Amino acid sequence: MRKLNHEEISAFRVPRGEIGQVDRLPIWGMLDNIRSLYNVGSMFRTSDGARVSGLILCGFTPHPPRKEIDKTALGSTTTVPWVHFHDPLDGVAEAQRSGARICVLEHTTASIPYYAVTADMFPLCLVVGNELTGVSPQLVAAADMAIDIPMFGVKQSLNAAVAYGIALFELVRIWRESSSVRSHPGPA
Repeated sequence: MRKLNHEEISAFRVPRGEIGQVDRLPIWGMLDNIRSLYNVGSMFRTSDGARVSGLILCGFTPHPPRKEIDKTALGSTTTVPWVHFHDPLDGVAEAQRSGARICVLEHTTASIPYYAVTADMFPLCLVVGNELTGVSPQLVAAADMAIDIPMFGVKQSLNAAVAYGIALFELVRIWRESSSVRSHPGPA
């Protein structure tokens, strides 16, 4: 084993000019009143890596152009489609127009573990909430479903950008495995 160099890694990357021609996954991200510009930048970068359909920034979530966002986004603010809505319910309506179910990443009375999502739940919009207060009550009420990350320590939450990354890449795995089965059903 050896570490891949930049050129080898770049061979697997979609060229910047061609990203608009590549199918995106049926997953949107929604950032609900995220305070940290660095978390927002990290979520852009994670969204680019997952090739989500887009990001919906809501409430007082900061949006590009901002140097603090760019510092952690590393250029992904230009490769991930995004919109900003002051009212989060306008963001919900935008996601629903795309056919997405609203899925809050939050501890609720109806949450299922993030790894229990099934292919029939897509397309979906993964909503991540404020670093201190979580997803706003109005978005929880508007949600079609809730997922959570089981916690085993004293703290009952993770950093918003970390939680988004964990949940998002599990959703990507679930979608890719299910679409692979649909594309290649095997012997009858």
